[in-house]
Parts: sequence; structure tokens; C-alpha cells
Amino acid sequence: MLRKVRAAEAFGPKLRYLCCCIAFVAACTGASARVLAEHGSPVDVVLGNISSHNSPLRSFFLQTPPFAFGTASAAYQVEGAWNESGREPSIWDTFSHTPGKVANNENGDVADDFYHRYLDDIQLMKSMGVKKFRLSISWSRVIPQGRGEVNQEGLDFYNELIDALLAADIEPFITLYHWDLPQALEDEYLGWLDERIIDDFAAYAMVCFNAFSDRVTHFTTFNEPLSFVFIGYDQGKFAPGRCSNRTICAQGNSSTEPWIASHHVLLAHAAAAEKLRPIAPNVSISMNLNSDWGEPMTNSAEDKEAAQHFLDFNLGLYADPVFLGDYPASIQAAVPSLPHFTKAQRASLLGSMDYFALNHYTSHWISASNGSVDEPLQKYNASFVKDGVPIGEKADSDWLYNVPWGMRKILNYIDKRYNHPAIYITENGVDVPNENSIPFPQVLEDNFRINFYQGYIKNAALAVTEDGVDVRAYFAWSILDNFEWADGYAHRFGITYVDYKNDLKRTPKQSAHFLAKLFGGSTKSESSSSRL
Repeated sequence: MLRKVRAAEAFGPKLRYLCCCIAFVAACTGASARVLAEHGSPVDVVLGNISSHNSPLRSFFLQTPPFAFGTASAAYQVEGAWNESGREPSIWDTFSHTPGKVANNENGDVADDFYHRYLDDIQLMKSMGVKKFRLSISWSRVIPQGRGEVNQEGLDFYNELIDALLAADIEPFITLYHWDLPQALEDEYLGWLDERIIDDFAAYAMVCFNAFSDRVTHFTTFNEPLSFVFIGYDQGKFAPGRCSNRTICAQGNSSTEPWIASHHVLLAHAAAAEKLRPIAPNVSISMNLNSDWGEPMTNSAEDKEAAQHFLDFNLGLYADPVFLGDYPASIQAAVPSLPHFTKAQRASLLGSMDYFALNHYTSHWISASNGSVDEPLQKYNASFVKDGVPIGEKADSDWLYNVPWGMRKILNYIDKRYNHPAIYITENGVDVPNENSIPFPQVLEDNFRINFYQGYIKNAALAVTEDGVDVRAYFAWSILDNFEWADGYAHRFGITYVDYKNDLKRTPKQSAHFLAKLFGGSTKSESSSSRL
């Protein structure tokens, strides 16, 4: 039925594409033109006060293309259709349906209704010049009980989505797990706390590889394990909501469970990579690893050591085993309950990421801690303030400050520590202060977001042109405003405005126009004598 319904709609994409383009131009031309008139071309906005017209950085941005431009999303955050077409609940359905777990008791039941509107959204992306789109698969839409019977209607949806992206000349990047574990596996054996999850995830991955690897060349197994493990099993503020604090969590142990879950996630990644190699040797696989940058507060040896420990925990916990063969020594020393890899497990992990998929948003000042040293998070202090001065402009989210120089630093760190991997920046973005309360259409004039993007993209480009780092692509988070987990719909990260009070109408923001101009090739026509 799904395929028949969509076949009946096949006459519409050209008309919808025209409407999307008209909306895109109408929404962006006025306000965005003013920004570009003030600052010059998108290249000029990014380059700022670099004065040499023949600089490597300017030449870099006049190439075709400088980076491959992509946008990103996640199944639970955008799809909706939570109980349609054979899909069974995930842990995020259960968590968000529990009163008090999500701001305003909101949920992803409908979200952006991407499940029903993806054809329009793809045409909108095409009008923006998007070349790559990162999406995730809902495990319980494909295998409703987490193991066993495959839901063909779920596979049909993703097959049709992939085909529609390719028809629009947009390359799909697929993430297998973006936090929405089938509730059935949580009920049966507590999900990531049981080693049975390793085989079940590998079997699910195999279903996806068999279905999609003929058209998809880049997979990631997990999105941000640091986030879903430690916020879900240490803080209890993400699904499945486990922690030691009984005022928040009915069950859980913050001292042991995050390390057990992390261990199983890594082994599941290795098992999935082993499944992929024989059937699709030319397809690449990775994990989306998130990390802030940690800059020493002072030049003291103690602060430098603390900053290294910050990076060991935030990045090395998951990156070191797959690039270097084991957990960072500092984490092993600090966590007595950390599981150990067998020799065979270390061998399976080593080399199981073909590229480095980085999600990066912000940075901190790091200083040494005088507290207990038996927990990694107590071996350093992280602050957004130094000598009374914020590290950058604060975004809407409390955890996010605009610190563009951190992008260049973390790219160089990855390049040196992990032996020069190809790096894909698979998430980077920001929410504008008070954006959710700014009236329409003023909300479309998101200059704060443009400023954020220009700084981070410039520093990524400098890492390439000045430092020789191999950065292949840049994915803006996100294509649409969406469900932001425990914050519900309170924060907006999209380059496209979604009107949740008016039939989920999409309207591109000024930042979408800026990114489209920057990455879409139009900069090639700019005069080489433009003032910088």
C-alpha cells in the first residue's frame, strides 16, 4: 500500500519542487541580500579580514566544491508516524510519553512529519544545493521487535527515500542508530547493558546493508555514543532514563552502567563492520563521534594534563579503541569498573572505522580539579568563562557557545592523534538565542546562525589549507527545526523554519540562503577583486 500511495503521488514532485524554489527565493532574497550587501559575497563573509586575494583560503573557496555540502537529520527527531506501517515503540517513544521526562511533555509522535513529507523536503534540499543528506534508520520501523521478523513496509519507506534522494542528485549517508532502541529489547534484557545486544545490532545492521548498500556508500553505526550512553545511563535525562539519583531515575547505577553500555556499543560497532566487509567491500563505515574542544585554562602542566584527560574522555573513549586498539590509558586508570577487551576484540575494533565522522559544536576552558580522581569527570573542571570573559557568544542552549577556533583545533588533534584519517564533519550547528519566541517572519533573519557557520566553516577550511587536514564534507545540523530530545521543541537548530502551529509549514531561514550561496557554486562568478 505504501508503494501504491507514493506511486499515485508521482505526478507531483516537479510542481512541489517549483513551489519549494519559489518559497526559498521569496523567503531568503530580501533579508539575506541585505546581509550579503553589507559584508560582500558568501566567500567574503567567511573570509572576513583576510586581505590577500590570492590566499590559499580564497582559492580553496573558489574551487568546485570546497567541501561537499550536506545537511543532517535523525529518524525520531523528524519522521513522526510513530505507530504507522508496522513500526513498534522505541525507548524514546516510551520515555517521551512518560510525564515529566521531556519539556512541556512533548514527543516525536508527529515531529516534522518527514515520513509523509519527505518528497517535498528533498526538493527543498535540492533547491538549496545540498549534495549530501545524513539520515538515520528507525530500528523498530525495520525490525519492530528488535530481532526476528523484518517489516517490509519499513524497508520500502527507506528504499523509496534513498531512491528519491539519488534522483535529486543528493547522496544519502545512513546512520543505523540515532538513539531509538526498540523498546522490546529494553524490556527483554535492558538493551545496551546486556551483551546480547551485540548480535542483535549486527543482525539489524546486516538487514540494512543488504537492503541499501547497493546505493549507499557511507554508513555510520552509532550517532554520538557519548551522548546517549552518559546522558541516558549516568544522568538519566535521556532514554532509557537510568541513573543512581533516585529523585530522577527509578533504576540504574551511574558508576557502572555507562561503562558497560559503552563497551557493548563498541563491540556492536565492530560486529557490524565485520558483517559489511564481505558483502560491500567498497562501502565505508564509521561512527559519528561527538566532542567539544578542551583548551587549557593556563599554560601550567596541570591544566594541560586536565585538558588531555577531557579529550581522552570526550573523544578517546570511543575513538581510541577503533584507531589505536584500546581505551585511553587515563580512562583505564581512572575507572576500575571499565570492562576490558580481549585480544580478539581489540583486533576486530582496530581499523573498523574507514573515516572519522565528527560532530562538533563548542569548546571549553579546562583546568585541573582538586576533587576525587576515581571518576574521569572529576579530574578536570570545564568552564565557558575565563577571567570573567565568556569563551564566545552564548547560543540558546546553555551548553553551546560560539567558539569557531575550537573547530580548527579539534580537527588538527584528530589528524595527528589518529594518523591522518579522512574527516567528515557530520554535525555542526547552533540555535539562535530566544529563537523560539521570535515572531515570524523576523525569525528567518538568523544572523547569529550565519555568524556561527561562517566562523566554523572558515576554521575548518584553514585546517585544510594551512594545516593539511583531510576534511571531505561538512553537514549542517540541521535541515529542519525538529524534536530536540529532552528539550522537546524548545530549541531550533534548523536552517529551515518549521511552523508547529501552522501545519508544519517549512520556510528556509537566511542561513539556508547563505549556505546555498557558499556551497552551491555561485561564488565562482564573484569578482576576484572583491574587497575583503
